Amino acid sequence: MNVPSAWLQRHIGLLPAGLVLDLACGGGRNSLFLLEKNYEVLALDRDGQSFVMLETAGARTMLHDLEADIEHGNWPFAENAFAAILVCNYLHRPLFPAMLGSLEPGGLLIYETFAAGNAQFGKPSNPAFLLRQGELLAQIRSNPRVAMQVIAYEEGYVEQPKPAMIQRICARKTGKINVLDRL
Repeated sequence: MNVPSAWLQRHIGLLPAGLVLDLACGGGRNSLFLLEKNYEVLALDRDGQSFVMLETAGARTMLHDLEADIEHGNWPFAENAFAAILVCNYLHRPLFPAMLGSLEPGGLLIYETFAAGNAQFGKPSNPAFLLRQGELLAQIRSNPRVAMQVIAYEEGYVEQPKPAMIQRICARKTGKINVLDRL
């Protein structure tokens, strides 16, 4: 079933106009939902299996493995490139600082993925792919030059779309922080 993320559906009214990055888009369920709502979408994944369908629906696509060069960073986007970034069921911690920097001022981050304790419900069960308690709140502060305002945050058990332990956040980039102001 290709139902879009309930977290995305809940916060769709907050998305600003402009380009939305669907990071690790997988089968494209969220990209299609955004396209139906007349958003401009860039769908990125390391497996292009859904790209023909997404391109036919009007999305731009990008085949890219974000984990290919961990030591040197592998974020292909400039600062202030996106009105919003959406991430569902994907975690690669080193991306957070660059991802936050790529949000435009006023841009929205909608992020949800699995959390510690999920092993009791199935995969993912490897702790490397599960957020630790409160980690998503910490990750949105991982870029010292970016200020984020939390709009909504949830952590814990969900029944739908399948039983799982999750963390999810909706946060708005409020601008850049001048590092000198912190001294």
